Amino acid sequence: MYLGIDTHKRYSQVAIVDGDGNLQDEIRLPNDRLAELAEQYSGGEAAIEASGNYRPIYEMLDEHLDVTLENPSKNRIIADATVKTDRVDAKRLAQMLRADMLAESYVPPDEIRTLRDLVRTRKSLVESRTAEKNRVRAVLTRTDNTYDSELFGPTGREFLAELSLSHPDRTIIEAHLSVIDAYDEQIEAVEEKIEQEVLESPAAQRLLSIPGVGQYTAAVIVAEVGEVDRFDNDKQLVSYAGLDPMVHQSGDKEIRGSISKEGSAPLRWALVQCANIAVRCDDYFGNFYTRLKQRKNHQVAIVATARKMLVSIFYMLTRKEMYDPPGVSA
Repeated sequence: MYLGIDTHKRYSQVAIVDGDGNLQDEIRLPNDRLAELAEQYSGGEAAIEASGNYRPIYEMLDEHLDVTLENPSKNRIIADATVKTDRVDAKRLAQMLRADMLAESYVPPDEIRTLRDLVRTRKSLVESRTAEKNRVRAVLTRTDNTYDSELFGPTGREFLAELSLSHPDRTIIEAHLSVIDAYDEQIEAVEEKIEQEVLESPAAQRLLSIPGVGQYTAAVIVAEVGEVDRFDNDKQLVSYAGLDPMVHQSGDKEIRGSISKEGSAPLRWALVQCANIAVRCDDYFGNFYTRLKQRKNHQVAIVATARKMLVSIFYMLTRKEMYDPPGVSA
């Protein structure tokens, strides 16, 4: 049997079709009952959409069914349908699954999913902490207090403590500083767990041999790339990162434009961060960047360097080798 499951926050609409494409049943049920359904149709196949809340449902179904995670951006039949209801979408998923027409989203193994959760949690916490810091800066700007850019370290805290502020403004700043301290504590705890995961990951240890790659960026790269053997070549990985240049062709003329930015934004960010450091401390990437910078601006050169670093990463992970660029070995 083939199950098309249109999932929502609290419930799911399910369509069940047989091997000939005949609709056998349609069910709307709470998500906590999907495990019963999966057990009932154990050994069958199911398709769900890669939405923001797919993880718990995927793991629940995966106990008994062969689950396909559908990529909605690549399945235009569903995404662009003029008639979109839960029942229609569920039936389309089931029929496309039966016909083997679904574009799949990658579901990484447990250890990669854990690392992804950790690095994305850290990112969320850091963004929330930055918002709190900006609220402190807003109070200082409103009260015409000038301040140094280093506002939240030991020196900055002393400066804030000595400021002459009204009682309400002092209360507001101390409230935000208390929240910032709480975020600092949580971020540190998550970073310790990330560091432990990196120590246990052979792939991350290989990445750490690249100048410019640190514990967190190595974790982001491993988490976003996942199993490197799912890419047939380095070009596929570059495209997945959205670092491939867009090509416009007219007749015999081919023009390469800016990068596509269609892939993994966290992976792209990590590579650019690493490239900015590597060009200052590594001859291989530094020389490449310098040559390109003579003809292009910094942004173009650094993105190209990030792309070159990703190609190196592909071969390092594929061949299980440490960083050893041409001309660097003794």
